[in-house]
Amino acid sequence: MNLKNTFSAIVLALLIFSCNSEKKIKAPDNTTAETSKAQKIIERAISTHGGKLYDTAYYSFVFRKKKFTFKNNEGGFIYTAEEVKDGQKFLDSLKNGRLTRIIDGQVTSLSSKDVNKYTEALNSVVYFATLPHKLKDAAVNKEYVGATHIKNEPYDLIKVSFEQEGGGVDYEDVFLYWIHANKNTMDYLAYKYNTNDGGVRFRSAYNVRTVDGIRFQDYVNYKAPIGTPLENLPKMYEAGNLEKLSKIETEEIKSLK
Repeated sequence: MNLKNTFSAIVLALLIFSCNSEKKIKAPDNTTAETSKAQKIIERAISTHGGKLYDTAYYSFVFRKKKFTFKNNEGGFIYTAEEVKDGQKFLDSLKNGRLTRIIDGQVTSLSSKDVNKYTEALNSVVYFATLPHKLKDAAVNKEYVGATHIKNEPYDLIKVSFEQEGGGVDYEDVFLYWIHANKNTMDYLAYKYNTNDGGVRFRSAYNVRTVDGIRFQDYVNYKAPIGTPLENLPKMYEAGNLEKLSKIETEEIKSLK
């Protein structure tokens, strides 16, 4: 399954729901408490990775030979993606959820299907390049799973899921995030998806660097057999029993402020 498509529907849902101030979560009291604990852990991770600097961040980077920029402005944003293909220059601009495609300097009309396609593609790249920033969004349901260890380091395990309403075709996908209990860094993530026959993935962060106060990191992307419980992936990772699929690399990062 194409990486970009794996997340695209969920990421678009986050974009739509980011303006909502409150979500209704039907859960018993103990789940509500775990959600509150998870929220606090995510907030600490966001603070460690960049905190309030995300609110006015303006950066460029290269991902898979495309140049991207993202500019945040106290809740508003502009994302761009630029590439030259078959002698033509393509520029996609996503401003506060509205997409414009420009080819060789001319604005191009798009079908609704293509608008959604390019919006999802652009938003998903920026979303994952800036994790865990967008985990604070209202569309994200968070639950504290418990404490664990990976490579003898302590982690808090957070489960992230999405409601069916507005969750896109991938609303049943589930993510796990491992946040270092002392450093508050997001070092590992895992997810399972059901579309295109399904799959299970695990990512390990590496090449961590801080650019003008915001933390960026690349990932090694691993595959596990369908049906493998996500909680089992760290042990399989430590034992070398996961199949390495690819590297997720964000290159040439520059602050444009």
